[in-house]
Amino acid sequence: MVDAAQGLLEGNFMQHFPVDIFQTGSGTSSNMNANEVIATLASRLLGEPVNPNDHVNCGQSSNDIIPTTIHVSAALALHEQLLPTLVHLVQVIEHKAEQVHHHVKTGRTHLMDAMPVRMSQVLNGWAQQLKANIGHLQDLLPSLQSLAQGGTAVGTGINAHPEFAARFSQQLSKLTQVQFKPGKDLFALIGSQDTAVAVSGQLKATAVSLMKDLQRPALDGLRPATPASASCRSPSLQPGSSIMPGKVNPVIPEATAMVAAQVIGNDTVITIAGQSGNFELNVMLPIIAQNLLSSIELLANASRLLGDKAIASFKVNEARLKEALSRNPILVTALNPIIGYQKAAEIAKKAYQQGRPVIDIALEHTDLSRSQLEELLNPEKLTAGGV
Repeated sequence: MVDAAQGLLEGNFMQHFPVDIFQTGSGTSSNMNANEVIATLASRLLGEPVNPNDHVNCGQSSNDIIPTTIHVSAALALHEQLLPTLVHLVQVIEHKAEQVHHHVKTGRTHLMDAMPVRMSQVLNGWAQQLKANIGHLQDLLPSLQSLAQGGTAVGTGINAHPEFAARFSQQLSKLTQVQFKPGKDLFALIGSQDTAVAVSGQLKATAVSLMKDLQRPALDGLRPATPASASCRSPSLQPGSSIMPGKVNPVIPEATAMVAAQVIGNDTVITIAGQSGNFELNVMLPIIAQNLLSSIELLANASRLLGDKAIASFKVNEARLKEALSRNPILVTALNPIIGYQKAAEIAKKAYQQGRPVIDIALEHTDLSRSQLEELLNPEKLTAGGV
């Protein structure tokens, strides 16, 4: 059976696993499919019958195998795919932040002009969001690495050797280099999928971070095809239109947004499935497994592309940034302590209405000199806070 399982890992036998993901909620169909394939291969190697139930399934049940498989596969996918990719994305963002630190741009709130910010401040904010998501996922790993194996049918461990669960986790840890252990309460791990729901929730939070902030280049000036009108420019990855020549679209940010939407949808399914713990067994295990692994893979792929193909390579149009800053009436906020909110609001409105730099309007409606106004309205100084 060991040799048969090894051959299964090394060979191409997937055509022998035809069972659809939408099946019995315990995953018994998939478990017995695996047991029968292993039994067939083992019988050929041994030259005598190997039984899928009495031999391959010895000391086990679909009811502890499938919850264990969900935890093991998700833990490995996080360790090997998503977490390294998120760390890489953070490194790309922080490196880009260093490169663009000297650039100051008009901040935006409610999609409208706000006080200026350094581009490095924006990027480092994105990086910190991702670091928080990484930390939350890492916090869930101990629970994910606690296994239901050994609980068999309902959590009592009927028909399993008392040492089976511990030996299983020990051997699995050696094979994977990830530290697995038997769960403290096998009834909870068989009857519920709370850990999978929690992991999915954090994957959703990561998706929300990507959708909210890391696709912002699509809204922050990457979309115009005319270089002079854009504050930033992304690389042209493909023709942006089948009819409009030269059009450049924010392909990767848009793809990332779709990935995020899918992960959020996957989480909704997992949330509903997590509620389906009928007495001693959750009965939506296959769809939990499918969606959890899908979310991890989608986020890993999108994060790497976002870092390497969008964040790392966008260009800044310094002239456009300075022009936008000079015409940003919200800079007048810095004058509040000197001339008061009402007076500052009047100056801002006039700057909006006349389409003129706020410093010119302030010069006409205050007693401050141009040199004083240039000092007070210096965008770089305004990114440091304080009065």
